Amino acid sequence: VQLQASGGGSVQAGGSLRLSCAASGLTFSSYAMGWFRQAPGKEREFVGAISRSGGSTIYTDSVKGRFTISRDNAKNTVALQMSSLKPEDTAVYYCAADYRNSDYVRTDGYRYEFWGQGTLVTVSS
Repeated sequence: VQLQASGGGSVQAGGSLRLSCAASGLTFSSYAMGWFRQAPGKEREFVGAISRSGGSTIYTDSVKGRFTISRDNAKNTVALQMSSLKPEDTAVYYCAADYRNSDYVRTDGYRYEFWGQGTLVTVSS
């Protein structure tokens, strides 16, 4: 299984970035997909997740209204559209896959079986 995250970079506060995650080696539509991030010196935190079908999404409070997760099961990809970025959004962002036999999503990182390598997002003030 491979999860390849891309799209990170440097942006000024108020700007936008779109992260993508391409999955291979798994039945993509059987997995909820999550995004997590880890800022320097901090623990990894949940950002948001999307259900297998794409019908349900959940976000941590700090990104609600600014970030949007979408997926394309035909292309085995999941995206994180980030807007109105803030310096506190600076982190390495990871995509992760959680096998589900329902359309619910989970926020606990330990439940996610597969992880991508991470992509760095830097937001300057």
